Amino acid sequence: MNIQHFEKGFHYNDKELLTVARKIGKLATYCKKIKDEGSYIRVEAEFRKTEKKRDAMKVSITVKLPKKVLRAESRRPDVTEALDRCVEKLKGQVRKYKELHQSKGRMQMLLKHQK
Repeated sequence: MNIQHFEKGFHYNDKELLTVARKIGKLATYCKKIKDEGSYIRVEAEFRKTEKKRDAMKVSITVKLPKKVLRAESRRPDVTEALDRCVEKLKGQVRKYKELHQSKGRMQMLLKHQK
């Protein structure tokens, strides 16, 4: 799994980097294509000076898969909270991708639409 991370306005410590990798790795349990060489995950975290403290950290995750690009973005006061929210958003997208791009899933979708 190829994970690229970019930071703007702050830096991850070693413990946070391991947490990021672990949380992103959970997405691979939903779809094995995330682990392929043709796929990659880009994590961008940015600290922004805003009036609303709850929007201080902006995290966006882009997952490039064969035939599809999935994306999630979240603004929270803490980087781990924003990361959790992005992973939560991506779970549904990954599941839908898996259903549509596996032969078994495509057949089920076709049968569902014929009824």
